[in-house]
Amino acid sequence: MTFKNSFGMRRMAKLVAVAGLVSAGAFLSAASASTFDVAADAQAQALSSWHETMRHMAPPTAGCFHAAYPSVIWAKTSCGTTSYRSNPHVNGAVETVGNGNDYAAATANLTGSATGSFPVVTGVTSETGSSGANDYTLQLNTNLANSSPACAHYGYSSCQVWEQFIYSSNYVGKGAQVFIQNWMFIPAHAKCPSGWSQYRTSSYNGCYKNSSAVNSVTVPATQLANMKLAGAVAANGNDTVTFTNGSNAYAVSEPDTTLYIADVWKQSEFNIVGNGGGSAATFNPGSSVTVNVQVNDGSTNAPSCLANAGTTGETNNLNLGSCSATGGTAPFIQFTESN
Repeated sequence: MTFKNSFGMRRMAKLVAVAGLVSAGAFLSAASASTFDVAADAQAQALSSWHETMRHMAPPTAGCFHAAYPSVIWAKTSCGTTSYRSNPHVNGAVETVGNGNDYAAATANLTGSATGSFPVVTGVTSETGSSGANDYTLQLNTNLANSSPACAHYGYSSCQVWEQFIYSSNYVGKGAQVFIQNWMFIPAHAKCPSGWSQYRTSSYNGCYKNSSAVNSVTVPATQLANMKLAGAVAANGNDTVTFTNGSNAYAVSEPDTTLYIADVWKQSEFNIVGNGGGSAATFNPGSSVTVNVQVNDGSTNAPSCLANAGTTGETNNLNLGSCSATGGTAPFIQFTESN
C-alpha cells in the first residue's frame, strides 16, 4: 500500500511538472508574441514618423531625390523625362469619381502643403486601367487659379494656372514615376511659351509642361493604404512632390516660378484615378477606400469640403460618400468612396 501511494505521488509530481512546462511554454509563447507585436508596432510608428519627416523636409535644390529608411538625407538621383499628360476637367455630369465629381479641401489662407493618403482600404482585390492591372495615378491637384503672376511672366494679359503632383504607376512603358505637371490655360489663339506643349480643345487652349521625373516602383493598388503623396510650395523657392511607400521616399523639386502656384493655391483634390489622358481606374466590385487630404495653411482651422470641385479629367469607378472636415495641428478632410 505504501509502494502504491509512493508511486502515485511520483506520478502526480511528474504530471504537475509536465503541466508546469506546458504552462511555461504557453506563457513564453504568449510573451514572445506580445514582444513581437510591440516590436512591430514600434517599427510601424518609426516608419510613419520617418514618412512625416521626409514629407516635411524639402530637398536642398531642384532635381530628383530618393531616401531609404532610416536615413533622413535626400540623396540626389538621376532624373528622367515623362510624356505623361492629364486631361483637365471638362464640364459634364458623371456618377463616379473624377471629371469634376470629387471633393477638394479649401483653405481660408494660401495652402503651403497638402498630403493625400488612404487610411482605410477594404475589399480591394484588383484595379485595372487602359493598359492592364495596376494602371493608375495618384494625383494631388491645386485649384484652377486666375491671378497667378505667371500670366504676366509669360506675356499673357490673362490666364489660368493649375499644378498637379503625380505618382504614375506605369506610363507608356516608362515604369513608375513621380513628377509635377504644370498647366496654363491661355487666350484662344495664343501660342504656348517655348518649352511647353499645346493641348487645345473646344473648351480651352492649354499649355502643359512636366518637371523632371524620378523613377519609382509600381505598387499594386491592393497596397493603397501604404502610400502617401504630398505637395509643397514655396514662394521664391521650389515646389516639391514627395511619394512615400514602405521604406522608400521619392521627391522631385522645380522652381515655383514655373507657375507661381504658391501665390494662388487654396484648394486641394487628391485621389486615385486613371493613368492620364482622361482614362479610368476600375476597381473590383465591393471596393471601399477612405481618402484623407491633410492641408497646411498656417492655421489650425478646419478646411472646407467642397463638392464637385475636382479639377482632373481622369476618373475611377467608385461612388462618393459624405465628406467631413477636422481642424487642429494637422487639419484635413476625409471621405469614403466605394462601389
